[in-house]
Amino acid sequence: MDPFTPPPDFPPRSPLVRSCTACGACCAAPDIHALGKPLGVPCVHLGPDCLCGIYTTRPAVCRNYQPDWVCGEVAPLPTLEARVRRFLEIYGLEGEAGL
Repeated sequence: MDPFTPPPDFPPRSPLVRSCTACGACCAAPDIHALGKPLGVPCVHLGPDCLCGIYTTRPAVCRNYQPDWVCGEVAPLPTLEARVRRFLEIYGLEGEAGL
């Protein structure tokens, strides 16, 4: 299965978005145990430009993250907060994050 093909209940996204968009959602929405980062809270290493401050030494979980259709869903949203909210909605985690 192509990781950029959304599930049937989501509209198709651009096939051109197949790499990191530097939207910051993956560094803010999921919990990252290796960094002690809770769900829905931006990583302390995420800069205001939505780039990683420890990119060259980031943990394996971050290195192994692969962009997928969710990136195309959240990247166009105007703010990091909106991207995080949508990311958590997609995975049904907004309640766990207290949103």
